[in-house]
Amino acid sequence: MSSRADSTQVLSAPRTRRPAARARASAKERVETLLATVFGVTFLILAVVVTVETISRKVFNVSIQGADELGGYALALGSTISFSLALMGRNHIRVDVFHEMLPRRLQGFLNWLSIMLLAALSVFIAVLALKVIGDTLQYRSTAPTPWQTPLIYPQAVWYAGLLVFALVALAYALRASKLFFGGDLTTLNHEFPPKSTKEELREELDDLSLRQGKEGGAS
Repeated sequence: MSSRADSTQVLSAPRTRRPAARARASAKERVETLLATVFGVTFLILAVVVTVETISRKVFNVSIQGADELGGYALALGSTISFSLALMGRNHIRVDVFHEMLPRRLQGFLNWLSIMLLAALSVFIAVLALKVIGDTLQYRSTAPTPWQTPLIYPQAVWYAGLLVFALVALAYALRASKLFFGGDLTTLNHEFPPKSTKEELREELDDLSLRQGKEGGAS
Protein backbone atom coordinates (compact mmCIF):
# COMPACT_ATOMS: atom_id res chain seq x y z
CA MET A 1 0.00 0.00 0.00
CA SER A 2 2.76 2.46 0.90
CA SER A 3 4.72 1.83 -2.30
CA ARG A 4 1.54 2.26 -4.35
CA ALA A 5 0.78 5.52 -2.53
CA ASP A 6 4.34 6.75 -3.06
CA SER A 7 4.18 5.99 -6.76
CA THR A 8 0.84 7.79 -6.99
CA GLN A 9 2.36 10.87 -5.35
CA VAL A 10 5.35 10.81 -7.68
CA LEU A 11 3.12 10.56 -10.73
CA SER A 12 0.71 13.24 -9.57
CA ALA A 13 3.30 15.77 -8.37
CA PRO A 14 4.35 17.01 -11.83
CA ARG A 15 0.71 17.43 -12.81
CA THR A 16 0.14 19.81 -9.90
CA ARG A 17 3.19 21.84 -10.83
CA ARG A 18 2.54 22.08 -14.55
CA PRO A 19 -0.48 24.45 -14.38
CA ALA A 20 1.47 26.83 -12.12
CA ALA A 21 4.45 26.74 -14.46
CA ARG A 22 2.23 27.36 -17.47
CA ALA A 23 0.53 30.25 -15.68
CA ARG A 24 3.90 31.85 -14.88
CA ALA A 25 5.08 31.41 -18.46
CA SER A 26 1.83 32.87 -19.80
CA ALA A 27 2.02 35.88 -17.47
CA LYS A 28 5.66 36.44 -18.45
CA GLU A 29 4.80 36.30 -22.15
CA ARG A 30 1.96 38.79 -21.70
CA VAL A 31 4.21 41.26 -19.86
CA GLU A 32 6.98 40.83 -22.43
CA THR A 33 4.54 41.33 -25.29
CA LEU A 34 3.09 44.46 -23.70
CA LEU A 35 6.49 46.00 -23.01
CA ALA A 36 7.83 45.09 -26.46
CA THR A 37 4.71 46.62 -28.06
CA VAL A 38 5.12 49.89 -26.14
CA PHE A 39 8.81 49.91 -27.06
CA GLY A 40 8.09 49.34 -30.74
CA VAL A 41 5.23 51.83 -30.98
CA THR A 42 7.33 54.52 -29.24
CA PHE A 43 10.15 54.31 -31.76
CA LEU A 44 7.76 53.89 -34.68
CA ILE A 45 6.13 57.21 -33.74
CA LEU A 46 9.59 58.75 -33.38
CA ALA A 47 10.54 57.47 -36.85
CA VAL A 48 7.41 59.07 -38.33
CA VAL A 49 8.16 62.40 -36.62
CA VAL A 50 11.78 62.37 -37.82
CA THR A 51 10.63 61.54 -41.36
CA VAL A 52 8.12 64.39 -41.37
CA GLU A 53 10.75 66.74 -39.92
CA THR A 54 13.30 65.77 -42.58
CA ILE A 55 10.85 66.12 -45.48
CA SER A 56 9.47 69.44 -44.24
CA ARG A 57 12.98 70.86 -43.92
CA LYS A 58 14.17 69.68 -47.33
CA VAL A 59 11.01 70.41 -49.31
CA PHE A 60 9.28 73.29 -47.53
CA ASN A 61 12.21 74.72 -45.53
CA VAL A 62 10.05 74.48 -42.40
CA SER A 63 10.91 72.76 -39.12
CA ILE A 64 8.48 71.43 -36.53
CA GLN A 65 11.22 72.02 -33.93
CA GLY A 66 10.76 69.05 -31.70
CA ALA A 67 12.11 65.87 -33.27
CA ASP A 68 15.31 65.97 -31.20
CA GLU A 69 13.33 66.60 -28.02
CA LEU A 70 10.98 63.68 -28.72
CA GLY A 71 14.03 61.56 -29.51
CA GLY A 72 15.40 62.18 -26.04
CA TYR A 73 12.10 61.26 -24.41
CA ALA A 74 11.81 58.11 -26.55
CA LEU A 75 15.35 57.09 -25.60
CA ALA A 76 14.60 57.58 -21.89
CA LEU A 77 11.41 55.51 -22.07
CA GLY A 78 12.95 52.85 -24.31
CA SER A 79 15.92 52.36 -22.00
CA THR A 80 13.72 51.73 -18.96
CA ILE A 81 11.58 49.25 -20.92
CA SER A 82 14.69 47.49 -22.16
CA PHE A 83 15.79 46.95 -18.53
CA SER A 84 12.71 44.79 -17.91
CA LEU A 85 12.90 43.01 -21.27
CA ALA A 86 16.58 42.19 -20.72
CA LEU A 87 15.78 40.81 -17.25
CA MET A 88 12.97 38.58 -18.48
CA GLY A 89 15.07 37.41 -21.41
CA ARG A 90 18.12 36.79 -19.19
CA ASN A 91 20.16 39.16 -21.35
CA HIS A 92 21.92 41.10 -18.60
CA ILE A 93 25.64 40.36 -18.76
CA ARG A 94 27.07 38.02 -16.12
CA VAL A 95 30.64 36.74 -15.95
CA ASP A 96 30.08 32.99 -16.21
CA VAL A 97 33.51 31.63 -17.15
CA PHE A 98 33.58 29.19 -14.22
CA HIS A 99 29.85 29.07 -13.46
CA GLU A 100 29.17 25.69 -15.06
CA MET A 101 32.21 24.17 -13.29
CA LEU A 102 30.96 25.06 -9.82
CA PRO A 103 29.01 22.71 -7.53
CA ARG A 104 25.24 22.79 -7.89
CA ARG A 105 24.70 24.42 -4.49
CA LEU A 106 27.20 27.18 -5.22
CA GLN A 107 25.60 27.77 -8.62
CA GLY A 108 22.24 28.11 -6.92
CA PHE A 109 23.61 30.57 -4.38
CA LEU A 110 25.23 32.72 -7.09
CA ASN A 111 22.08 32.68 -9.21
CA TRP A 112 20.01 33.72 -6.19
CA LEU A 113 22.53 36.40 -5.20
CA SER A 114 22.64 37.88 -8.70
CA ILE A 115 18.88 38.42 -8.91
CA MET A 116 18.77 39.79 -5.36
CA LEU A 117 21.48 42.35 -6.16
CA LEU A 118 19.71 43.32 -9.36
CA ALA A 119 16.43 43.77 -7.48
CA ALA A 120 18.18 45.92 -4.88
CA LEU A 121 19.70 48.03 -7.66
CA SER A 122 16.32 48.49 -9.35
CA VAL A 123 14.74 49.70 -6.09
CA PHE A 124 17.69 52.01 -5.44
CA ILE A 125 17.33 53.58 -8.90
CA ALA A 126 13.57 54.01 -8.40
CA VAL A 127 14.13 55.77 -5.08
CA LEU A 128 16.69 58.15 -6.58
CA ALA A 129 14.42 58.83 -9.57
CA LEU A 130 11.61 59.72 -7.20
CA LYS A 131 13.77 62.55 -5.84
CA VAL A 132 14.20 63.83 -9.41
CA ILE A 133 10.41 63.81 -9.83
CA GLY A 134 10.05 65.71 -6.56
CA ASP A 135 12.53 68.39 -7.64
CA THR A 136 10.76 68.76 -10.98
CA LEU A 137 7.42 69.28 -9.24
CA GLN A 138 8.92 71.72 -6.76
CA TYR A 139 10.65 73.92 -9.34
CA ARG A 140 8.07 73.37 -12.11
CA SER A 141 10.91 72.64 -14.50
CA THR A 142 10.40 72.95 -18.24
CA ALA A 143 12.54 71.75 -21.12
CA PRO A 144 15.01 74.32 -22.58
CA THR A 145 13.49 73.84 -26.03
CA PRO A 146 11.06 75.78 -28.26
CA TRP A 147 8.24 73.61 -26.96
CA GLN A 148 9.13 74.34 -23.30
CA THR A 149 7.55 71.03 -22.31
CA PRO A 150 6.81 70.69 -18.58
CA LEU A 151 9.32 68.01 -17.64
CA ILE A 152 6.97 66.31 -15.21
CA TYR A 153 5.13 64.67 -18.11
CA PRO A 154 8.04 62.88 -19.83
CA GLN A 155 9.67 62.21 -16.46
CA ALA A 156 6.47 60.60 -15.17
CA VAL A 157 6.50 58.18 -18.12
CA TRP A 158 10.22 57.55 -17.57
CA TYR A 159 9.61 56.88 -13.89
CA ALA A 160 6.76 54.49 -14.71
CA GLY A 161 9.25 52.46 -16.76
CA LEU A 162 11.64 52.36 -13.82
CA LEU A 163 8.83 51.24 -11.51
CA VAL A 164 7.94 48.42 -13.89
CA PHE A 165 11.58 47.32 -13.89
CA ALA A 166 11.68 47.40 -10.08
CA LEU A 167 8.44 45.41 -9.79
CA VAL A 168 9.62 42.79 -12.28
CA ALA A 169 12.99 42.49 -10.51
CA LEU A 170 11.29 42.16 -7.11
CA ALA A 171 8.95 39.48 -8.46
CA TYR A 172 11.93 37.55 -9.79
CA ALA A 173 13.76 38.01 -6.47
CA LEU A 174 10.78 36.63 -4.54
CA ARG A 175 10.56 33.66 -6.90
CA ALA A 176 14.31 32.96 -6.59
CA SER A 177 14.20 33.30 -2.79
CA LYS A 178 11.29 30.87 -2.57
CA LEU A 179 13.22 28.31 -4.61
CA PHE A 180 16.52 28.91 -2.82
CA PHE A 181 15.23 28.70 0.74
CA GLY A 182 12.85 25.92 -0.25
CA GLY A 183 15.81 23.83 -1.37
CA ASP A 184 14.66 23.52 -4.99
CA LEU A 185 18.07 24.20 -6.49
CA THR A 186 17.28 22.33 -9.69
CA THR A 187 14.46 24.71 -10.61
CA LEU A 188 16.46 27.70 -9.38
CA ASN A 189 19.44 26.82 -11.57
CA HIS A 190 17.09 26.21 -14.48
CA GLU A 191 15.22 29.53 -14.25
CA PHE A 192 17.95 31.95 -13.14
CA PRO A 193 21.29 30.91 -14.66
CA PRO A 194 23.40 33.17 -16.88
CA LYS A 195 22.66 32.62 -20.54
CA SER A 196 25.24 30.21 -21.90
CA THR A 197 27.01 30.46 -25.24
CA LYS A 198 25.10 27.42 -26.47
CA GLU A 199 21.77 29.10 -25.67
CA GLU A 200 22.80 32.30 -27.44
CA LEU A 201 23.94 30.31 -30.48
CA ARG A 202 20.69 28.34 -30.54
CA GLU A 203 18.65 31.57 -30.37
CA GLU A 204 20.64 33.07 -33.23
CA LEU A 205 20.16 29.94 -35.35
CA ASP A 206 16.43 29.89 -34.58
CA ASP A 207 16.15 33.56 -35.51
CA LEU A 208 18.11 32.93 -38.72
CA SER A 209 15.89 30.02 -39.72
CA LEU A 210 12.80 32.14 -38.98
CA ARG A 211 14.07 34.99 -41.18
CA GLN A 212 14.97 32.58 -43.97
CA GLY A 213 11.52 31.03 -43.74
CA LYS A 214 9.86 34.44 -44.07
CA GLU A 215 12.09 35.37 -47.01
CA GLY A 216 11.28 32.07 -48.70
CA GLY A 217 7.55 32.60 -48.18
CA ALA A 218 7.73 36.15 -49.52
CA SER A 219 9.57 35.05 -52.64
